[in-house]
Amino acid sequence: MPTGPMPDDTGRIAVVTDSAAALPASWVRDAAARGRFAVVPMPVMVDGDIFDEGVDDLRDALRAALEAGSPVRTSRPSPGQFSRIYGELAAKGITGIVSVHISASLSGTADTARLAASTAPVPVNVIDSRTVGMAQGYGVQAALAVAEASGTMEAAAAAARQACGACSVYFYVPSLEQLRRGGRVGAAASWLGTVLSIKPILGLRDGTVVPVERVRSTAKAVSRLEELALAASGSNDAARWAVHHFDNRQPAQELSIRLGLRSGAADGGQLTTLPAVLAAHTGLGTLGVVVPGPATDTSSTTEP
Repeated sequence: MPTGPMPDDTGRIAVVTDSAAALPASWVRDAAARGRFAVVPMPVMVDGDIFDEGVDDLRDALRAALEAGSPVRTSRPSPGQFSRIYGELAAKGITGIVSVHISASLSGTADTARLAASTAPVPVNVIDSRTVGMAQGYGVQAALAVAEASGTMEAAAAAARQACGACSVYFYVPSLEQLRRGGRVGAAASWLGTVLSIKPILGLRDGTVVPVERVRSTAKAVSRLEELALAASGSNDAARWAVHHFDNRQPAQELSIRLGLRSGAADGGQLTTLPAVLAAHTGLGTLGVVVPGPATDTSSTTEP
């Protein structure tokens, strides 16, 4: 439910999210320039130094820390960060905000957003996306499309929930070690005893990480990701997908190309580097695929 003053359904609605949405940088810049969108960066702590996603260039620092096995931690943004962004949007004439965030089972970000929303100058509807990455990002894009078409806050929130809930999420990690360290391994914990001999394919269900399959090689894992993504896409030429990667762009690009060739939707792919706040938990070599539901309409984008 919205927090704060009663919404004005004839007003200007904006959308806020966090950097776990893995939205392509070019899309974020364009959306923010139109005045109805903002991203709250999520902090990442590498060897005692705190970096903000999208503000500080932390990919090299994170890569080096993961390679060395150095401590890496993540945290939720502060209430003040949300308050500042909500206030800035209100000052621009925004009369209602839909705030779409990483699964509450993985982070306390949505709770922090609700705290800030309780004192915001305009009504804020905080959405627990129950997902992460571009599954969250597709929900953000759907909500913003409604907002920019002069839709109500309730309609934008409903679009976000529908899009997030319709997505299929699969990802491969070379090792479960980083997920174990961060406490995000969830139902996959039973696999830890054989972590050195398997290549796990994981997914998201009800907002938490769950095991999908175990394979014996990276090649088989990538092949299985491809099959899972195609099955989720269906057989029509309107297929869409997002491929996430960290420190392995070439395999991700090749996977996206194969998905385009096999689905007959060569322009349906979106390729993005996994945000540091997620890579800190999944580790080097992560490869993920997000497939939106048929009602989710978003443009194809490739991030440099």
